Amino acid sequence: MKKGYWISLYTKIKNLDNLKRYAETVKPIIKSFGGVPLVRGGKYQTFDGDSFVRTVIWEFPNYTKAIECHNSKEYQKGWSLAKNTTERHMQVIEGFNTE
Repeated sequence: MKKGYWISLYTKIKNLDNLKRYAETVKPIIKSFGGVPLVRGGKYQTFDGDSFVRTVIWEFPNYTKAIECHNSKEYQKGWSLAKNTTERHMQVIEGFNTE
């Protein structure tokens, strides 16, 4: 089965405390849907295109679980903690099998 991925590219973070509260709140919610963090900030270099202040990638067992998590009332309530002070590009993407 193909995995699902959340890819969030942050363009502006106006309030780090709000983002921290959001992250602390949604981490157990995302994990309850099988989410595993792959990338969360860290060092980076931009070689082409726009530069983002933060990149976050979560892996899910499948695309359906990734969508269910994003659309859940629990996650949406958590996102409300940061959405007015944070700008990001967020996509849910289906992976592919390399075998």
